[in-house]
Amino acid sequence: MKLAILSRAPRSYSTQRLRTAALDRGHEVKVLNTLRFGIDLSGDEPDLQFRGKRLSHYDAVLPRIGNSITYFGTAVVRQFEQMDVYTPNTSWGITNSRDKLRATQILSRHHIGMPATTFVRDRADVIAAIERVGGAPVVIKLLEGTQGIGVILAPTIKVAEAIIETLHSTRQNVLIQRFVSESKGRDIRALVVGDRVVAAMRRVAQGDEFRSNVHRGGTVEAVTLDEDYERAAVRAAQIMGLRVAGVDMLEGNEGPLVMEVNSSPGLEGIERATDLDIAGSIIDHIDNQVAFPEIDVRQRLTVSTGYGVAEIAVQAASDLVGKTLGESGLRERDISALTLQRGTSVIPNPHSRHVLEAGDRLLCFGKLEEMRSMIPGRRRRTRKVKKLPAEPIHEA
Repeated sequence: MKLAILSRAPRSYSTQRLRTAALDRGHEVKVLNTLRFGIDLSGDEPDLQFRGKRLSHYDAVLPRIGNSITYFGTAVVRQFEQMDVYTPNTSWGITNSRDKLRATQILSRHHIGMPATTFVRDRADVIAAIERVGGAPVVIKLLEGTQGIGVILAPTIKVAEAIIETLHSTRQNVLIQRFVSESKGRDIRALVVGDRVVAAMRRVAQGDEFRSNVHRGGTVEAVTLDEDYERAAVRAAQIMGLRVAGVDMLEGNEGPLVMEVNSSPGLEGIERATDLDIAGSIIDHIDNQVAFPEIDVRQRLTVSTGYGVAEIAVQAASDLVGKTLGESGLRERDISALTLQRGTSVIPNPHSRHVLEAGDRLLCFGKLEEMRSMIPGRRRRTRKVKKLPAEPIHEA
């Protein structure tokens, strides 16, 4: 295959290892500076320019997008996606992972274990927010930070309040997160490639430092994860839209707690700690998947008028409970079930013999009007626009 690695640091360890691994496997590979691209929307089809010239054909692209160029970098990746070029990390996955609040919101929706987290903006809400996550000590995090920068441990409520007030005064947005005392000074970095963890290491902070990042002087050791930790890491990466990711987890008393999902994980520390060819695993994964470019499913499935994608929850009182998918009548109503979610398990392309249970969630494609009628407690949208009320604005 012909592979493009998007990187502004061609001499970095990670970029060099990925390039070497690709060459060793007989692939053609180029390291391209992300900022030298131009997005060409002037023709009949989406295209890209590089250094002022039309970009040649590539089979796959591996983004190594730095924090400082997230917006432009993800725009370039998105253009590759529109050109049906395979990428293991989607543009929306990179965007989601860069914003700690957005990432936390997405992961919490899918019941991924995380430290209790809150987000407030008004000074009057800060103390109540700290109490909601278990009180002091508390961790304060800037929404956009890397390598432990912007992560502060506040020992008391007063100190936390002062730090948050100071950061808000400089127009910084922060997360307030429970301090997991049993995991102080250490965490797990799991390297996810595709649908498995290919390597993992434990990072241990030095001295009184509670941040275990290698850039902060932390030490690393290879570790074998148990099934719960592997499952949490893989699910977190896939939910975020990333097929190559570094998932950072704390070792809580009740199991893994995901802290962050990194879309451009460094390879040097984990390769040297585990003595494993992780770069080679990434290249092999891309080679195996290159024929299946990432597709924006909702975009593709909603181009037909009156059709769309919706999630149908099977309520306890629903007449669907106890019936198989084949008996549910969905097909007769021009509705296809794409996935069936039961708890934390997702069954893709469920068979007609699957028996529905209360609490199941069906991701469906079909006629929107038919699916709306199956959602209890929601009124159908009226097609007519109502007249402006006599009192259009109510006094506060």
